[in-house]
Amino acid sequence: MKYLLLTAVLSWVISLNTSDNFDGGKKNNKDAEATQDQNTTINLYEKIDAAMFCLYDSSNIWWISPDKVSDSIRNINIPRYPDYVYEKRIKDLNETTPMDLDYNEYVLKYIDAYGVRNRDKLQIVITRSAYYFPIFEEYLDKYNLPLELKYLAAVESALDPTAVSPSGAVGLWQFMKPTADLFNLTISSYIDERRDVYKSTDAACRYLKCLYEMFEDWQLALVAYNGGPGTVKKAIARSGGKTDYWDLRPYFTPQMQNYVPAFIAMYYLMEYHAEHNIFPNQTFIEANKTDTLLVHGYLHLSNIAEATGVDVNLLKKLNPIYSYGYIPMDGNDYTLVLPTEVTHIFLDNSEKIEARRDTVTDSLVVPPFMVRPVRPNVVYHQVVSGDNFFRLAAKYNCSIPEIYKWNALSEGYVLKIGDTIKIMTE
Repeated sequence: MKYLLLTAVLSWVISLNTSDNFDGGKKNNKDAEATQDQNTTINLYEKIDAAMFCLYDSSNIWWISPDKVSDSIRNINIPRYPDYVYEKRIKDLNETTPMDLDYNEYVLKYIDAYGVRNRDKLQIVITRSAYYFPIFEEYLDKYNLPLELKYLAAVESALDPTAVSPSGAVGLWQFMKPTADLFNLTISSYIDERRDVYKSTDAACRYLKCLYEMFEDWQLALVAYNGGPGTVKKAIARSGGKTDYWDLRPYFTPQMQNYVPAFIAMYYLMEYHAEHNIFPNQTFIEANKTDTLLVHGYLHLSNIAEATGVDVNLLKKLNPIYSYGYIPMDGNDYTLVLPTEVTHIFLDNSEKIEARRDTVTDSLVVPPFMVRPVRPNVVYHQVVSGDNFFRLAAKYNCSIPEIYKWNALSEGYVLKIGDTIKIMTE
């Protein structure tokens, strides 16, 4: 279909070009004929360029409904464009942001990775953005940061608040525990504020603001967010004082080398997703259809769901901070996110819900409704560099409290290289 469209465009352009240059007379001067042929060729290519942009550059008007896309475009399953189309679109985006956006082979590699090989995942990101992006923009505006930084979370976690990286970074903004501690994000057996959209976004904004003030360049701030400011300073020193990301790129780790290209590609595809025939699915909820309340534990999301008539899985998606769908009683107030239409139901039934609190005396006990199937098999894991409880729980499909319980560990125990950890498996 793509080639049929291109053929049709070329035929149209050539017909226009022929009619423009037809005069019905004979050319008697050979030099004049050569000059005319050269001008004809130039005009032809100019009109091809104009026609291609009419076909390919549609100003991204189809965010919600693919029905507005013409059949000729929608029937191209995976559109691909000439380099100059990508370059022109990214150049246009560059005019709308204080962040430097470049187009090159490295950016194209990630446009292909996100927009061709991982189209399904990008569709999920676009779908989730209806909930997360308005919240991100509120905090970015609060700290006077470029709103386009919202796309950083799409690169970091694919907008999945429960995402855990191989290195143990957690949440939408992928904070390691030391960085989370620096920005006062609470992490315990039951609570992980790295998964809280409000608190983690506030922390990410403060961190990004610090990094920009440190390097006075958004590309360097981005790569410092990924690899740490110390690594960027070392690269600057090793390069002899260069401060341009692309000049410093050879001095970065492979992940840092790919980070800014990935961000630019994600930025581009989120703005031009319709031109790549990628549209959101039905989102689970929009940000403006939720309310936040301050509550005390002990509370189970399952009890709240039963009292309000909300699907418990939706409550868990809105409240990923609670590792087991359980709000502990530890003397702190916690945020509960609810769909707006049931907020009054929760408030009217709060006493009834609180009356069903389960008595929990050990903060490491797994809530009853989260008890897993019997695990009759035992393996022993030898702790190596980079291991942490999150990685072990993800690797063996178990919970952190279960690891504590199986090994009789005290709360707050820190893994050491060489430790032997007992794991029960199914």
